[in-house]
Amino acid sequence: MRRLRRWYGASPLHLLLLLASLTVTLYAGVRLLDGDTVGVLVWFVGAALLHDLVFLPVYAGVDRLGGAALRSPPRRWVNHVRVPVFLSGLLLLIWYPLILGRVPHFTPYTALPDDVFLGRWLLVTAALLAASALTLLVRAWWHALFRTAPGRTGRGWS
Repeated sequence: MRRLRRWYGASPLHLLLLLASLTVTLYAGVRLLDGDTVGVLVWFVGAALLHDLVFLPVYAGVDRLGGAALRSPPRRWVNHVRVPVFLSGLLLLIWYPLILGRVPHFTPYTALPDDVFLGRWLLVTAALLAASALTLLVRAWWHALFRTAPGRTGRGWS
């Protein structure tokens, strides 16, 4: 057991859950592409390579630039920018055809307007950033309110 942990780096339960997750993903891919197993494998390997070779260096670089730009405030503030930007980017990645208006057959098939997605995505992004800023302000206020100074116990209001 220790040998497996040393070789793998985590518990056997972690390995089992990872293999189960990959199995479910492959099953869903096979069902989605209706028996095109080679296509599923190409898509799966291609997605992994695209993520590891393109997306990971891009968002790691953007994260480093953001960390360098926010060097003067405390480092813990970076997550209050990182999380909403990540969620907004994830929404853009998932819904980019609708947000950028690249689905010409959307309105005829659904009878719904297709020109509202960009505005809604911008509103969701603004709401995420506003909620994060509010959380940062509350945390800073809470920290300032209960900061322990010399001679204070750090309990309650005294």
